[in-house]
Amino acid sequence: MIGAVLGLLVVGAALGFGELAAGLTRATSPVVTVGDALVDNSPPFLMEWAITLFGTADKVVLITGVVVVLVLAGTLLGAVSLRRPALGYTGLFLFTAVGLTAVVLRRADDLGAASAVVVGGAAGAGALWLLLRSARPALQAGGEKKGEPRAPADAEGDTPPAPGPDRGPGRRGFVLTSAGVLAATGSAGALGRFLPSLTGGAGSRGELALPAPAEPLPALPSGADLDVPGLAPFTTPNKDFYRIDTALTIPRLDSTQWTLRVHGLVDEPFEIDMDELLSRGLVEADITLACVSNQVGGDLIGNTRWLGFPLADLLREAGVHSDADQILSTSQDGWTCGTPTEVVMDGRDSLLAVGMGGEPLPHVNGFPARMVVPGLYGFVSATKWVTDIRLTRFADEQAYWARRGWGVRAPIKTMSRIDVPAPLGRVDSGEVVLAGIAWAQHRGIDAVEVRVDDGDWWEAELAAVPGIDTWVQWVAEVDLDPGMHSVEVRSTDSTGFTQPAERVDPIPDGATGWHRIRFTAD
Repeated sequence: MIGAVLGLLVVGAALGFGELAAGLTRATSPVVTVGDALVDNSPPFLMEWAITLFGTADKVVLITGVVVVLVLAGTLLGAVSLRRPALGYTGLFLFTAVGLTAVVLRRADDLGAASAVVVGGAAGAGALWLLLRSARPALQAGGEKKGEPRAPADAEGDTPPAPGPDRGPGRRGFVLTSAGVLAATGSAGALGRFLPSLTGGAGSRGELALPAPAEPLPALPSGADLDVPGLAPFTTPNKDFYRIDTALTIPRLDSTQWTLRVHGLVDEPFEIDMDELLSRGLVEADITLACVSNQVGGDLIGNTRWLGFPLADLLREAGVHSDADQILSTSQDGWTCGTPTEVVMDGRDSLLAVGMGGEPLPHVNGFPARMVVPGLYGFVSATKWVTDIRLTRFADEQAYWARRGWGVRAPIKTMSRIDVPAPLGRVDSGEVVLAGIAWAQHRGIDAVEVRVDDGDWWEAELAAVPGIDTWVQWVAEVDLDPGMHSVEVRSTDSTGFTQPAERVDPIPDGATGWHRIRFTAD
């Protein structure tokens, strides 16, 4: 029991003081460093399995897994340390080495993360020394009374110290030392977690004042939102907008320190900061974003009004070379995204966005700036926390997901979803309302059809939309008898293409298939 407590306290000290060091240097904590390295270097099939199985909870599962492994390792480390202290110190050295290796293997260049690992390892070693020193008298006292094994060897030799009154207060000393280590560890960890949130100066999200757009969009057309209970609203509230990325912790950038570098195959490389960006004529655009991981009927999709500067104008300012067919953008945490240059330059509302839903970008959605390109899945178009744009060629470089076998151009597929009734829900028989959304960004939806109980297809009513880059709500009413029923939906875009029935998994370039639900009419 003493060994387990000792080991857990040692691991806790390493993590707590590592967290404090990370907070002081605004670096990545050791646990997240290891988690990031696992994400970046896992086989593609394993990452796809995790995304499919855990969805938006995949980061929580990974961090929890790392912590569980550390807890188990700490329990073993404590038991070993009681008998052979040198092995305990060796274990801590190996853990530190693993952490430093993770720093090297991560995609982000973060020297502060290395210092946090070293500080954590040193704190763990200090805690181990203190706890071993107080544990020996406790073990001796217990062994004398209960026939337990005598105390372990000292760190400098194989002969345990002789029991006696000068060796400390026994179990009481170990308990007090443990309590002190626990208090110090908890305080360090809490302070380390709290420090990043103290940013509240001119560069914080709360202090960033967005200018009015140079040419404001008109209000949404009347009837864009059908206001059907249970139907996703036309505009997704910022707090409900989906989050999918590879960052285990959300970057919290200072907008006054943010810069964007535009370079590569261009005539005039340049950098732009937030003050300069906000001084330009910003524009608004209503755009629906969708994640390639979205399953048929899934909710990894959202729609809002964005504020930003046209990406095409930014690239024209740099003078893009004719052979630069890829925009390789990089986020603050090192993630990369490859976007086809011709898509951004074809006249669509591609933005370097700074606002969404009338507010500065939330931290989870890319504050202070991100890319938004309508018509492409996010993994090839929607870099959050963007700090670098380099013009290059697809033949020369691959972005993060392209290296793992995912699609390269990845246009969003024509899709539709049923929101009402809820799957396996219950409704009153008679007139039953069916409703949902459909999308085909930068093509637009021309028709949505539904069928009940594998009967004939018939056309639903479409709500108004401000343009072809957003989803559209649809609604239909049917007369149903009591009992179990099924409903399917399919949509047709402005090119005349109707989404296929065949189910295809999201990876590597988007799911297909008709959404089908079952429900009961009472």
